[in-house]
Amino acid sequence: MSDAAKTASPAKAQQQQQQQQPSPASAGAKAGDPTKAAPPSAEDAAAQQQQPGVEAVMSTAPVVIHEDYKGSGKMAGMVAFVTGGDSGIGRSVLVHFAREGADCAFLYGSGREDDDARDTEAAIKAEGRKCLVFKGDAADPAAVGDALAKTIHQLGRLDVVVGNAGEQHQRASEWPDIDLDSVRQTIETNAFGYLLLAQAACKAGAFKHGGGGSLIFTSSVTAFAGSGSLIDYSGTKGFEVALTRSLAKKLAPDGVRVNCVAPGPVWTPLIAATFDAKQMEEWGKAPLLGRAAQPCEIAPAYVLLASRDGSFMTGATLHINGGQHMA
Repeated sequence: MSDAAKTASPAKAQQQQQQQQPSPASAGAKAGDPTKAAPPSAEDAAAQQQQPGVEAVMSTAPVVIHEDYKGSGKMAGMVAFVTGGDSGIGRSVLVHFAREGADCAFLYGSGREDDDARDTEAAIKAEGRKCLVFKGDAADPAAVGDALAKTIHQLGRLDVVVGNAGEQHQRASEWPDIDLDSVRQTIETNAFGYLLLAQAACKAGAFKHGGGGSLIFTSSVTAFAGSGSLIDYSGTKGFEVALTRSLAKKLAPDGVRVNCVAPGPVWTPLIAATFDAKQMEEWGKAPLLGRAAQPCEIAPAYVLLASRDGSFMTGATLHINGGQHMA
């Protein structure tokens, strides 16, 4: 141990230790360079043909955060809330927020995801930040409202709210005999759930403690490029883009910036639970870069939108799709 480390305060020493050690969520990610990470696994797709997908059982682990990502306090003193935060993009966003200094809370929806939720909680706490975990349906007004209210009560404020919970189902073989009950569930989660989240956050008193805040939605490249197999999902993602623009106009007088991120194909449990092994052979090859993204390549965009770096951005959509669609 260096003399500097010997004389550092306990808090400083803990911070140095956290910077030197990868968080639990990045365990299994062998490379800090996501372009060299293991490709998505057809075996994972074959093993997970049930929603929601589970990250804890994936043999090819998504890369949550670059090993050499160094936080710089961009979100120090802030509190963030994320729906669908147990795995995938949601987990990556939370770990990035925590490394940038934010305390975090997240909502997840199924008992199948309990292990994932515990792993995400551990990863946030390993960054030295507080973490609250709530289980509930992202389209249930009572569950969402309760989680938001408890977050503000226990953590003292709420500056950033991220709508990330999502559901998708393959429809290519169903059309025109599409399962309308399943369609309704997709719309409930991806459309109604996002509108509900924005409404509940404002009612709960979010964005009040810093003279404003940031509301961010996770949309998709399919909102712009369409998808013949993810028909209803694509429609809900288009709704989220329009909702972003409308809420940006509505909430600007209150100092609330509203933006969305539209990723291309990203290796997450949702993908493993949506496509079968044969489909996975072609999935993710559409981008000009010839591969799918890792969550760690998407999450920094949320840091930009949540922090002061994005203070002049509202009503915008960030396209992170490897050149699959140029908007």
